This record gives sequence, C-alpha cells and structure tokens, in this order.
Amino acid sequence: MRTSKYKEGTLIRLFDPWGNPLCTCPRKYTLNPYTGCSFFCIYCYATAYIGRKPSTPKKEYFNRLLKDIVRIDKNLPVNMSTSSDPYPPIEAKLGITRRTLKLLVDNKIRVLITTKGVIYTRDIDIITRGNVAITPTITTLDDSISSRIEPNAPPPKERIEALREASNNGIPAGVRIDPIMPYINDDPYEIEELVAILSNIETVDFIVTSTYKARPDNFKRVIQAFPELENKYRRLYREEGILFHGYTYLKPSIRLKLLEPVFRYARKYGLKYAHCREGFRGKEYFNAPSCDGTHLLYPPYSNK
Repeated sequence: MRTSKYKEGTLIRLFDPWGNPLCTCPRKYTLNPYTGCSFFCIYCYATAYIGRKPSTPKKEYFNRLLKDIVRIDKNLPVNMSTSSDPYPPIEAKLGITRRTLKLLVDNKIRVLITTKGVIYTRDIDIITRGNVAITPTITTLDDSISSRIEPNAPPPKERIEALREASNNGIPAGVRIDPIMPYINDDPYEIEELVAILSNIETVDFIVTSTYKARPDNFKRVIQAFPELENKYRRLYREEGILFHGYTYLKPSIRLKLLEPVFRYARKYGLKYAHCREGFRGKEYFNAPSCDGTHLLYPPYSNK
C-alpha cells in the first residue's frame, strides 16, 4: 500500500511505478492531461493497463486540476507525462497541455516534460518563464525504424529540430534513448551518431536509456511489426528471459551489451548518463544526478 506524507489529487498523483524496486526516480508527481496515446508505439507498457486507444481529454479535467493544484505539495515537481504523451497531434487543436502548463507555471510548480511530440515548441513562451525542463524521447535516427516502432510519432529529425529550438531558448534538457530493442535500434554506430548529434545541442545535459521489457500485449505487437525477428525474440524473451514485476527482462549480460554503447559514447562526447529500471550499479552505468531529469529543475547542474 502506498503511504506518503505528500498529498495528491485525482489527476496529479504521486509517481509510483507499481513498487518496482529497480526504479530510481526521485519523489515526484505525475500528470497525464490525456488518456490513451495516439502515437501507438508498439513497445508501450501502458496499454497493458488502459488499452490501446487514441489520446482523449479527461472528463472535468480543468475543474479537477485546479483543485489538485491547491492540494498538492509544491515542493515536488510534476512530470508530464509518464503514461500518455502530453503532446499528441490533437493537442495542436485542443491546447489542453498548454493551458495545463500555464496553470502549473503560474503556481510556481516545477515541471518536467517527457514527450515524443514536437508541439512543445509552441509553448516555449510559457516554458521559459517557469522552472521547466524537457526530456524528449529519440530512440533512433532511422526513419524506417522509427515509423515501425513509433508509427504516429514525429520523425526523428523533427524531434531533434524541436530540441534544438528549445535549446536555443535556454530550456534545460535530457534525452531518452529508450528503449533499446535487440536487432532493431541497437547498432552501436547509429547510437554513436545519435549521441554525437545530441552532444552538440547546447542545453542537453544527459541521456537516459533502457532496454525493451516485454509484456504480453506489446510483445505481440513487436512480433507483428518485425516478423523476421520472431524466432530471435521468442528465444531472448520467452525462453531465456527473466520475469520481474510483471515484465520479461532480457538476461543481465544481454542488457549490458545493449546499453554499453550508450554509456560509452555519452562519456566520449561529454554527456552524463543514466539507465531506467535496469538495476546496474556503478558510475560506469549511471553518473547523472537523476535518472529522469528532475535534477534539471534544481540548478546549477551542467556538464557543458
């Protein structure tokens, strides 16, 4: 049972990844302005809980949000979003995340934005007057791979250009190269190219990475998208994998092999690095002040 001294509301909830002991996130709130996610990433874990459906506004959202803002502890940051992207295509029309961001900033609440979208550049005027950081996800530079694993998300080049625009406006950032999927986006040369590009974006402070962890529904989608990998994935996950807290993990030796290029090239290009729920200890695997980017909200933190 969750016990905490921090109050929460019906929308702004304490981040609690189902008691996973490998989670290293500092205490924070999570807020999802939408239910579901129109990007339809094949590896998404949240579909196991809420199903696979497009981004949909929540009922009585702003009435509930205003009550939550009064109730919560403003010493904790709010992470938008941990299970439903805050910048799906419909946000360009509805502006729910923009209005949410304004309310949070006006109430002096620290905000961490996690997204595969690019519409956040529209909101730079709000972001730059608050204590706000971004951690966009860029899993690959290869459009053909991205279109298969993140079919409705913006192409990698658009995400990088959005990140550059944010950086040019002084917005602190980290990047999620996450998840690394065997035989799909694990090529070390391509990982180095991505890390090198990110290292040249001024305000990018660190990289966080993780391996793909299978659940029955997303495993089925991966096999459907990459039928040529079915035998390899069944061996890696079904035969050799390790069931842990509802996910099937790869063996530790394989996970380290997949993640090591990210750590190595982050060191080479002068970026901090972290992993997400992998359990590896030591500075060779984790030297950032936080895994999720919340340290960007408590300056000064910079390796530039």
